[in-house]
Amino acid sequence: MKQLLILSGKGGTGKTTIASAFIKLSKAKAYADCDVDAPNLHLITKQNSLPKKTDYYGLPKAEIDIELCIECGQCMQNCRFEAISADGKYKVDPFACEGCGVCELVCPVEAVTLKPAVAGELLLYTDGEKVLSTAQLKMGSGTSGMLVTEVKKQMKSAAADVEFAIIDGSPGIGCPVIASLSGVDMVLIVAEPSISGISDMERIINTAAKFGVKTAVCINKFDTNMQNTEKIENFCKGQGISLLGRIPFDLDAVKAINNGQTIVDIDCASGAAVKAIYSKTMELLFEEGGGLRS
Repeated sequence: MKQLLILSGKGGTGKTTIASAFIKLSKAKAYADCDVDAPNLHLITKQNSLPKKTDYYGLPKAEIDIELCIECGQCMQNCRFEAISADGKYKVDPFACEGCGVCELVCPVEAVTLKPAVAGELLLYTDGEKVLSTAQLKMGSGTSGMLVTEVKKQMKSAAADVEFAIIDGSPGIGCPVIASLSGVDMVLIVAEPSISGISDMERIINTAAKFGVKTAVCINKFDTNMQNTEKIENFCKGQGISLLGRIPFDLDAVKAINNGQTIVDIDCASGAAVKAIYSKTMELLFEEGGGLRS
């Protein structure tokens, strides 16, 4: 399975908008939304069925058996996350607990145990032809990278015979992005001509290079800051990274998304630009070789 990953770094650059357009243009049979904190790809790809839901267990959570507890205070004193309080009885705050197990180790009467905890839900949409794999992380859970890995595994398992998949990657530059990058054939970075957008683009490019992943860039809303657009173009040229095109700021794109359409479903400037970028992306993805391209 060839996997195209679309990343952006900072949120709000238009990553999901472009991913949904690519899914429509390619008629993709398998795709995934790895933004497990706030998945929204299913809203624009018009799923016709309810998802199959599977509990996702992240790090375990500590629980204190008040029948065994002698209230010695060792667990609270040794907890680095201040997850244990002694308001009448000793208890664990599940939102603060990181499942490290120190409290279980220091308890002299074995009143503390680590128990599996549901950290989110894996969601799988199937309609006989297409597969959308995604997930929803519970508030306060911090195992998003592990959940992203499970989302990708679920997609590949459900669409084992599909030759091409599109992955709407996680926002940011941390663990979920690294999990998104693992095992993909190419990453398309949607850059925004802003200071934070440029910074995140550079960091994702450096991370992708460590994975040896073929990398390309497109610039969304390029006309909102021409000076920064030129900085992005000069950076890509200097690093030998393919710059696949510019997408203009387009109010019609907002109208399309609000109507549950992709930007290639209507006649608009941004949709036309994305179609050209899509063609170049497919050409680059399926050419021989990998890594950075000059």
